[in-house]
Amino acid sequence: MKSTITYFYLLLLLYTTDSFAQYKQTVVNKAIMAQNAGSIVPLKRLDRHRMAVITPFPNKYVHFVNMVKRYADVESFDFNGYEEHTKYHNTIIIAGTKEDLRNDLLLMVQQSIVHNKQVIVVRFENKATTSSWSPGRLQGRFSELIYPEFNKEAQQYAAMSVFGGLAITEGQNKTEQTRLQYATENSCGLDMEGMTKKIDAIAAEAIREHAAPGMVVMAVKDGQVIFDKAYGTHTYGTNAKTTTSDIFDLASVSKIAGTTPVIMHLQERDIIHLDSTMGCYLGQAQETNKKDITLRSVLLHEAGFTPFIPFYRNLKPGDLVHKPDTAHQVRVADKAYLRNNYYRDVMWPQMLASPVKPVGNYVYSDISMYVMKEITERMTSKPMEEYVQELLYQPIGMKTAGYNPRQRFAKERILPTQNDTVFRKELLQGYVHDEGAAMAGGVAGHAGLFATANDLAIYGQLLLNRGEYGGIRYFRPETVDLFTSRQSLTSRRGLVFDRADPDKKKEYPSRLANESVFGHTGYTGTCIWIDPQNQLIYIFLSNRVHPQVSTKLLDLNIRSRIQDAIYESL
Repeated sequence: MKSTITYFYLLLLLYTTDSFAQYKQTVVNKAIMAQNAGSIVPLKRLDRHRMAVITPFPNKYVHFVNMVKRYADVESFDFNGYEEHTKYHNTIIIAGTKEDLRNDLLLMVQQSIVHNKQVIVVRFENKATTSSWSPGRLQGRFSELIYPEFNKEAQQYAAMSVFGGLAITEGQNKTEQTRLQYATENSCGLDMEGMTKKIDAIAAEAIREHAAPGMVVMAVKDGQVIFDKAYGTHTYGTNAKTTTSDIFDLASVSKIAGTTPVIMHLQERDIIHLDSTMGCYLGQAQETNKKDITLRSVLLHEAGFTPFIPFYRNLKPGDLVHKPDTAHQVRVADKAYLRNNYYRDVMWPQMLASPVKPVGNYVYSDISMYVMKEITERMTSKPMEEYVQELLYQPIGMKTAGYNPRQRFAKERILPTQNDTVFRKELLQGYVHDEGAAMAGGVAGHAGLFATANDLAIYGQLLLNRGEYGGIRYFRPETVDLFTSRQSLTSRRGLVFDRADPDKKKEYPSRLANESVFGHTGYTGTCIWIDPQNQLIYIFLSNRVHPQVSTKLLDLNIRSRIQDAIYESL
C-alpha cells in the first residue's frame, strides 16, 4: 500500500511542479526606490519589525496609514513627541510630501538613525526624480522611496511598495511583488461589476432566508485581492454591521490553517515521519488499540477513529460552574468555567480508549487532529498555539489568526456564534463553538482558530506560492505539494486538506471548480478554496450557527454559488 501511494504521489507531483504563484501586476507603479540600504524594502519577516508610521498630518495621509495597517501591526503618530513615540520601535516609516517634510522634521528622523533604527522615508513629489534627502554618513540604515504624485492612489501604491504588495519597476533599485496586492478600483481587468452584482444577490438571499446574519466574501487572483466585501450584521435585528476586519470562528478550517502548518514543518525537518505510528510518538498510546496506526492514516481520516465524541454530555455535577474558583479555571464562555485539567484527566484518556475500526476506510473524525496536536506539542515542547504564531502567523503578517481571541481583541470585533442552550447556556462570542475544543481550553487540533478573511488570504497565497511569502520560504514546495495533492486511494483527500471531488456530478466545492482545487470548510459556515490552475483563492466566512444551528446555508448552496460567480467572471 505504501509503495502504491508513493507512486500515486509522484504522478501528482508531475502536475503540480509548475504551479508556482504567478503574480500579475496590472497597475502602473510609479514608485522609485532612490536608496535601499541592505535591500530592506520590501520588508520581509514582519515579526522582526516593531513599526511606527510617522506623518506630518495624519488626516492628510490616512490612505497611506490604512494601507500599511493591512500588512502589519503598526502604531501611527505625527511628529509631536517624535522621539518618545518611536523609542520602542526599530523600524520607522516616514511619509510626506516634499513640502511637508521640512528640514527640522527630518533632523528628528536623522536622530532615529543615530539610535540604530531602520528608517524608510516615503516622499511624495510633483514629478519623478531620483534626488533624495541624505542623512550624511549615517545612511546605512536609511531607505527612501519617491512617488511622483500625491493622491489616494499614490499613497496606497507607495505603502504597498514598502511591503512588497507592488513590485517597483522604475529606476535602478527594482523589487518584486512578494505579498498580496490590494486592488484599487477595477485594476484587475475582470468583469467586477457583473461578479459583484451576482455575489450581492446571493448574499442578500442568504441573509433574507436566515442562512446567516452576516458574512465576508474575499477573492484573490494572481496575487491581487479583487473582491473583499462584508454583508449583513453580527446578529439578526442589530445595528452592528459586519466588516471585512471582523474576526470569525473558523471551525474545521482550523485543521488546515492551525494544526497542519506545524505538522508540515515537523515532517519536512524529519522530526516526525508520516509512516511512523502513534505508539512511536505517544507513550500513552503504546498499550492501546491505536499504537500501530500510522500518522499518514490519521491525516487521511483513515485511522478508523470514531467520528465524534460528545464530551460535554458526560459532565458530572460540579464539573462546570458559572463563577471561577481555584478548581475551575478553564473558561469555556463568559460565565462558564470547567474543572481544571478535565481535558487531560477525562477527555484525552477517553479518546485513547475509544474503539477503532479497520484502518484504510475513510471516516471523517475530529479525533485525528486531537491526536496530531498532542504529537506536535510533545515533539516541540511548546503549546501548539504559541508554536504556530512563532513559526508562521507573526512572520507573515497574519495579525488576528490565533486561538482564544478574547484574550487579544475586543469582544465587539468577533462575530457571535450559537446561543448555547445546552452546555454553556449563553451566547458564544469569542469562545470556540465546538464543545470539545472549548473543553480543551479553546485550543484543539480540529477547531479553535479564529481569524479575519485577510489572514486566511495570506495563508492561501503562501500555499499558492508553494511555501513562500513576503520573500521568505517557510515550507519546501514538495511539502506543500504532498499535503495538498490527493494522497488517498479511497477518498478525494490530501493530507488533512480536502479537495475538489473528481465526480463532477457532486459539484463540490462548486460547479466550476477544477481538480487542482484544495482547501476546507468549517461547521460555523466558513471555507477557503485554493485553485492553483487559476491562481485563485476564495474565502467565505459567516456565523451560520447563530442563533441556532441551521442547514439553510447548505440547503441554499450559498458558498458554492458565490464561488461559481467568481469563476464566471474569470
